[in-house]
Amino acid sequence: MPSAVVRLRQWVFARVNGGEGIPVPGPLVGVEDFERLYADPAADGRSRGAGLSDLFWYWLSPGPHMHQEHLEPGERYRAVAGVTRRVLALRPQRADALATAATRRVLDELPAGRVHVRLRDLMMPVWAEVYHELIFGEVCPREVRALFVANAADVAAALKCTGLRHLDRRAPLTRYLRGRVEAGTCPVTLPPPFTAEETAWYLHGAFGTTAVVQMSEAMSHVLLALANHPDLQRGLDDDDTLDRVIDETLRLHPLFGVAHRITSAPIALPAGVTLPAGSVLLFNYLAFQRSGPAGDERFDPDRWRTLARRDARFIPYGVTANRACPARGVAPVMMRAATREVLRRYALASSAAHSRSLPSRGPAYLTPAGVPGPGRLRLAAMRWRDRWADVGRSVRQLVFGAWMVVDARRQRLCTNYFEEAVR
Repeated sequence: MPSAVVRLRQWVFARVNGGEGIPVPGPLVGVEDFERLYADPAADGRSRGAGLSDLFWYWLSPGPHMHQEHLEPGERYRAVAGVTRRVLALRPQRADALATAATRRVLDELPAGRVHVRLRDLMMPVWAEVYHELIFGEVCPREVRALFVANAADVAAALKCTGLRHLDRRAPLTRYLRGRVEAGTCPVTLPPPFTAEETAWYLHGAFGTTAVVQMSEAMSHVLLALANHPDLQRGLDDDDTLDRVIDETLRLHPLFGVAHRITSAPIALPAGVTLPAGSVLLFNYLAFQRSGPAGDERFDPDRWRTLARRDARFIPYGVTANRACPARGVAPVMMRAATREVLRRYALASSAAHSRSLPSRGPAYLTPAGVPGPGRLRLAAMRWRDRWADVGRSVRQLVFGAWMVVDARRQRLCTNYFEEAVR
């Protein structure tokens, strides 16, 4: 039933959104042209001119027009991106220390003995603390951490279509950020003519939403992969081995599904195809990564002992020439540190299904040394509960997803913004 409901949800999305978009790879553009097309200077439009943008702006409210990923090319984007680069310009030792300390504080709050967790929920407070400290230069208070987590959890649920968006759960974080900016106690600010409100929206979108959600998602995948492969946990005693596990996890479960770009000029491809200006390109990360020499479904970190990234059609952080993830330098270091700290304290076990979207939030058992782990019957029960819950989740995703697609089309947040800007 869940797979049938997923197909129905995809059909509804396609019907509502219409035929906009050129899939890459797809019938018109082959996989061999994926990276070249992605890196083309004319594939630089972010939101304007694509009806699909209304949905992303809807999910990323409030202040989606200040989200770095959705700013159009130009001076505003360069100013915002420059601030982000400065925030993330960390030495590896500093990035490691931040992630290690935050992970320790969060794990210290868990009850003694074996504990059942949802990995995404476990990790969100970690990255809330990390990015608060990066922005403000101080350890995150518990009540402020709760604002970051409430916002990130609501965004993640909406993106997964397991719940509707709730702006009343997001607005308190914006108010907190704006208050700090206006009080002069926020070291990270955008230069004039950006306003305090625009700076708050930028901080909310770049760090309070994208950074916390994506890092929590990445860590959920890494830890769930290890929980499903307990034999691997005993061998993770050096950075190279951890890096191979992280790479293999992001190969199987890329964080980005489909990224859309709008062409600002015609693009001629080697096969004789010319894409006109205004084309909406839908870059499918999973399809691209499944097309290369590492395109199978096996979880095999050892493949990276002999396989080079450049030969694997592997783009975990995007394409460098077209706004790759600004955290691509620090994210692997932080994920390695957080994984190391979790494994230092616990053995992980799970029998839950592991999909790229992970709507289950990653159920797992954490067992400290000296405590018996979950037995076969307990893991079998977890597997059964997860499969049964997936039926209800699939129906909720269908209903909530269809509603949000329709509501986003109705509100036209992106379309209206650019129409008003032209007046």
